[in-house]
Amino acid sequence: MGNTTRSIEEATIGQLHRAFEAGTLTSEELVERYEERIESYDRNGPELNAIVTHNENAADRAAELDTKFDESGAFIGPLHGIPVVVKDHVETTDLPTSYGSEAFEEYYPETESGVTQRLQDAGAIILAKTTMPDWATSWFGFSSLTGRTKNPYDPARDPGGSSSGTGAAVAANLATVGIGTDCGGSIRVPASFDNLVGVRVTPGLISRAGVSPLVSQQDTAGPMTRTIRDAAKMLDVLVDYDERDELTGNTELVKTEGSYTNALRADGLDGARVGVLRDGFGDDDNPDAAPVNEVTDSAITRIGNVGAEIVDPVEIPRLEEYLGETMLYILQSKRDLNDFLAERDGPADSVDELYENGQYHELLDLFIGFAEDGPDDLSDHLEYWKRRNAQHDFQQDILNVFAAHDLDAIIYPDVQVVPPTAEEIRDGKYETMTFATNTIVASQSLCSAVSVPAGFTDDGLPVGLELLGRPFDEPTLLELAYSFEQATEHRRPPETTPPISE
Repeated sequence: MGNTTRSIEEATIGQLHRAFEAGTLTSEELVERYEERIESYDRNGPELNAIVTHNENAADRAAELDTKFDESGAFIGPLHGIPVVVKDHVETTDLPTSYGSEAFEEYYPETESGVTQRLQDAGAIILAKTTMPDWATSWFGFSSLTGRTKNPYDPARDPGGSSSGTGAAVAANLATVGIGTDCGGSIRVPASFDNLVGVRVTPGLISRAGVSPLVSQQDTAGPMTRTIRDAAKMLDVLVDYDERDELTGNTELVKTEGSYTNALRADGLDGARVGVLRDGFGDDDNPDAAPVNEVTDSAITRIGNVGAEIVDPVEIPRLEEYLGETMLYILQSKRDLNDFLAERDGPADSVDELYENGQYHELLDLFIGFAEDGPDDLSDHLEYWKRRNAQHDFQQDILNVFAAHDLDAIIYPDVQVVPPTAEEIRDGKYETMTFATNTIVASQSLCSAVSVPAGFTDDGLPVGLELLGRPFDEPTLLELAYSFEQATEHRRPPETTPPISE
């Protein structure tokens, strides 16, 4: 924070807490500064359109936390006074939850999500809910409720989906940290496009209670941050058993030394063995892919220079076939979303109702796909069970690659192309069902993964490096990503959202 109470751009959780302790900043002042940035850059200036709903009670909550700190000299939890933005299908009872859908614009859930409850118990302030495509059904930032969200690094381009608003907001310093969700890559695609850290934990480590589903066994919430350390601190809060979500029994398999931050070592790459999945690179003859390959290759060189052993290439057997055989979005999403809607007294009861009423954005080819072709019941659906089984076969073959090469991680670009322009998406050059994202590798094999900033293209567009890990091996991924981050420092704020002059 330096010696000023006003420099909040790029500030980390640790820096803000030290400023609270030093008396140079209060949480209430911090909230006011973020609100000023939201007004200047989300509603005005580049008009990023990352925020759906601002929490009008955020400053009051911050003032209460300041009072408690003044009285006790202690923080109430590890996120005391920290403003967080949350993707708008993570349910909040005191703020409307729209799921990105115009049909649910004024909907208030009856119960708090497991994620936001844990954040608030840790002292966090829910500053705002962020934009997203309807029901998290796109890699791109188009919503029937909010329209288009922009990329802060180039407002003509997309910020990535489906955690579009969280990606844009955290990148533009509209909050300290954010929450996204990831089914096929909806944390990691916007992390890549917006120069952020994005963590996809093994499903079941973070509660899915109160989060609309897409493919339930693949779904997970997770942190989107500007640094690996902040992501690790958020995992310390978020990873826990929740009796409302039976999959969180998987937390019994977590192995940390008290905190995810204990895995963070600047020399973590020294002696590590890292495999390069060349099958995850786009064609160098493709002008949208060549810049991504160049940045990724530079990152790989850097990883080797700091002491890692690079195994280049490694191959996942039958990779393309597995990606097809394990894809469940069209087959499963309608059933999962129908079950979710049936449990709520909301303005729509089914996918069919939303579809027949035209209450979805016209560019959402995935939503249209499962609305038209997805079955309502899967109990006796043989193809569904084949694909569920194939996900475990896929994971087994990935683990065999780790074992055969004694690897700590497998790396590749999150997405094979640069962030597309809004015009390219509207013209149909890129669609969700055929988009060249590698994030589905981890998702459809039920593995862990981390996206970390890899650098910028010559045109100033961010590129994310994905580290694929074994299930429940998040500490190793954080260690390697932290070491890369410390050696490269590729994170930098977008020029469209500079400090606000006093």
